[in-house]
Amino acid sequence: MAEGEREPGRDMVDRSEGFGERLLGVLLDRAHEMPPQLIAPLIAEEVAKVGGRDVSILLQDYAQLVLAPLPGRRLMVAGPEPISDSHAGTAFLTAVPVEVAHDDGSVRMYLPLLDGSDQVGVMALTLDTVDDDDRRLLRRLASLVADILVTKHTYTDQFFQARRREPMSVAAEIQWSLLPPLAMSVPQVTVAGILEPAYRIAGDSFDYALNESILHVAMIDAMGHDLGAAAMATIAIGAYRHARRADVDLTEIYAFMDRAIAAQFGPDRFVTAQMMRLDTTTGRLQWVNAGHPAPLLIRDGRVLRPLEGPTTLPVGFGGEQPRMSEHQLQRGDRLLCYTDGVIEEHVAGQEPFGEEQLIRCVDRMINQAGGVRAEVRWLSKRLLEERGGLTSDDATLFLIEWRGGDADHLAIPR
Repeated sequence: MAEGEREPGRDMVDRSEGFGERLLGVLLDRAHEMPPQLIAPLIAEEVAKVGGRDVSILLQDYAQLVLAPLPGRRLMVAGPEPISDSHAGTAFLTAVPVEVAHDDGSVRMYLPLLDGSDQVGVMALTLDTVDDDDRRLLRRLASLVADILVTKHTYTDQFFQARRREPMSVAAEIQWSLLPPLAMSVPQVTVAGILEPAYRIAGDSFDYALNESILHVAMIDAMGHDLGAAAMATIAIGAYRHARRADVDLTEIYAFMDRAIAAQFGPDRFVTAQMMRLDTTTGRLQWVNAGHPAPLLIRDGRVLRPLEGPTTLPVGFGGEQPRMSEHQLQRGDRLLCYTDGVIEEHVAGQEPFGEEQLIRCVDRMINQAGGVRAEVRWLSKRLLEERGGLTSDDATLFLIEWRGGDADHLAIPR
């Protein structure tokens, strides 16, 4: 084939590097002041410029069961796609594009929408033909679309409504507004969390922040399962963030949270909590446990042991200055933090689910492909099945995997 000629039958859409840069620039420029309801039509319009059609924007629902279609002019809106058994779900869980060839030669593409490392959802579209230029441009387009959706969602309820598949309690509404992204992944460490029951969660919450090389994590369980529990959780997380950002040590963070809960709710209400700091360069872990279940240390795909240590009174009870525990992780180690609703669930007249059954389920988790985000989701659903579908109390999981390495010496990916 002579230089400059196209393959026979290849359409004449320009997908060169220069065209792609112009297209992404135009999308970004137009999106800045565009009302939220016009973002989806704008995305469909820009995708059409690269020959794409039948565009769908699929967002993860709160229970992490399906990818729900975002309604909008020029978007193809069909039924929700199950995360566990669909091409869209595979792209979502693995963060890798999926291509499905049709009999007519066209290709349906499912592109993960990644905000940093957190999966927002999936963009699906159809092209008559696909080459490496298309793949490169569409990956970049999907990244930009994810950033736009994350930015615009704070201006509208449209995206929240698309993700909501059943009625949500006021307490759950408060808790979801409090949470950080459910997952984060950098070369040194990755984390993922999940809450059950998604639409009725009340007192459970978690928070994290990666400041330089230190990963800060807190997991809490506020007493009760009502609006009061959500209010306590809000104050506990707010106090944790305030103290953490003041750069005080874990014992001082505990004391600050303790005073905040006691002052607001008095001596009869409390919050169990676990606060951690992980040096992502060295693997040195420090933690304070305020009446919370001990996290499970996982190595080589199996639970090594619960990471026991001294405990202090729950937050709000005015405990003495707590003792801080330390442990040296090995590369590849994981920590599973959980709330007591996971192990205390039981059918009337029967024994609680218990830590031993939890450990057996965790040991089976290693066979599930897809990384920390997919595995913590698998574990939550499996635990729900093992508990007979019961979730009368909040049941929250938070999984940390330490990989090690110095961020300052990592090459920035192209």
